[in-house]
Amino acid sequence: MNATLPARDGMAVDPRPPIDWAAVRAQFPILSRTVHGKPLVYLDSANTGQKPQAVIDAVAEFSARHNANVSRAVHALGSEATEAYEGARTTLARFLNVHRDELVLCSGTTFALNLVAYSWALPRLKPGDAIVLTRMEHHANIVPWQIVAERTGATIKVAELTPEGELDLDGLWQLLTPEVRLLAFAHVSNVLGTVNPVREICREAAKRGIVTVVDGSQAVPHRAVDVAALGCDFYAFTGHKMCGPTGTGGLWGRRELLAQMPPFLGGGEMIREVRFEGTVFNEPPMRFEAGTPNIAGHVGLGAAAEWLAALGMAKVEAREQQLLEHATAALSAIPGLRILGSAREKAAVISFAIEGAHAHDLATLLDLEGIAVRSGQHCAHPLLAWFGVPATCRASFAFYNTEAEIDALVAALHKVRGLLL
Repeated sequence: MNATLPARDGMAVDPRPPIDWAAVRAQFPILSRTVHGKPLVYLDSANTGQKPQAVIDAVAEFSARHNANVSRAVHALGSEATEAYEGARTTLARFLNVHRDELVLCSGTTFALNLVAYSWALPRLKPGDAIVLTRMEHHANIVPWQIVAERTGATIKVAELTPEGELDLDGLWQLLTPEVRLLAFAHVSNVLGTVNPVREICREAAKRGIVTVVDGSQAVPHRAVDVAALGCDFYAFTGHKMCGPTGTGGLWGRRELLAQMPPFLGGGEMIREVRFEGTVFNEPPMRFEAGTPNIAGHVGLGAAAEWLAALGMAKVEAREQQLLEHATAALSAIPGLRILGSAREKAAVISFAIEGAHAHDLATLLDLEGIAVRSGQHCAHPLLAWFGVPATCRASFAFYNTEAEIDALVAALHKVRGLLL
């Protein structure tokens, strides 16, 4: 794990020397390319993160020298592939401070949340039970629970927000009534950047016997996450947002809960013995990993976790907070621009709208200037409806961005604003 000093003002302090961020940025080949004849300014890391050369090399090396299926052959390549894949599990477990046998490798957060929905919630919930979600959830942390509620007769309750875009904790506590069996919520909002007080929420839920499921997609890439210290029951994360390949990620679950859950998918490797009279399932996590996994992808994700750990997640968080502060001040000075959410603790995400300009038009014109931002509803329809906007642009920053790129965004917004208004 990354060596850190005790947290100060909610942020871990890394004792290592300052980082040359220009040298770090130089390790990302894609950031040196041009778009429409302009230098690429990539401000869409909440959508997907870029990959350093070390991750690209790890995937290429596996494919070129070690490609074979895992856990199915005793020949040299099969053994090497299995060692690399399971080594990635160990690296990720260390990165999150969890036990490797509680870490299910899968295609990402969406799969992980569906796994909990179908294997934990669906067999257990019944009419009269309730699930609590929050207004800020991504669709991946809404739709699976709606399916479960429809099939079981359970109901869904929604925890609302303050005008600043923070969870209304008093309102949340009032929702945690005896019929609530499960509470699912984001560690960090993908639209607002709001960082939720996970430990406090999980502690209150545990007092009431409520199982907690945390969507960590926007947290793990941007801050040190000690899952063991959070007190949750399940924690899901996505690899492609943390400098890894797409189609990778994981679900951590408490061992006693995983052991009680039936498989989500059936097939090879999730079994101990198969007979036509019946099947004996494997132990977790293999019980939930049917079929051939994305081996090369997870080898790359393991390399990404090693790379980030060496960089230092406390340094990553501090750098991104500098970028967020610079961007917030600069964007706030643009006439007619509205930033959604002003939580006291935020990740480096800014969703904004400009009065009189449609988000898609803004993003299209920004792209012509070489600037990549996301536009739309960001898979969070209920949240944007609550704010009363049909769509926003979202600029999301990573440690490899620069203040100069933020200034380029602001200059481009002034330019395109003049074209649209």
